[in-house]
Amino acid sequence: MKPFEIVDHTADISIKAYGKSEKELFENAARGMFNIAADLEGITTSTELNVKVSALDKEELLVEWLDELLYNFYTKHIIFCEFNIVELTDKSLSAKIKGRFIGENKNRLKSEIKAATRHGLNIVKKDGIYEVQIVFDV
Repeated sequence: MKPFEIVDHTADISIKAYGKSEKELFENAARGMFNIAADLEGITTSTELNVKVSALDKEELLVEWLDELLYNFYTKHIIFCEFNIVELTDKSLSAKIKGRFIGENKNRLKSEIKAATRHGLNIVKKDGIYEVQIVFDV
């Protein structure tokens, strides 16, 4: 099973993320988003953060999660590449995320992502695999 794939979208960038569990789905959605923003190939981690977000439902939680990661990316100047969701409920998640400060890694940056959108967002389970298509505002 591939963790994510980039999907053609008319104006923005979109991915489909997959997971054997909802935790893995959320982690792979984050990997897919950061794969659009930066070259993650061979990147090593040098810093770790704990993240907590909450929302009214799972789809909103996914958007909040991705937007929180983007906020930390832009404010702390960290390219994140490892995502470990420690706890996930229908309305909250906590995670440990690892990455590397942009600093000398500016050449790794690819596309600017402004936000994850709610456009057509629907987490589904097909044949035991969770999947979701996420559109990013660029």
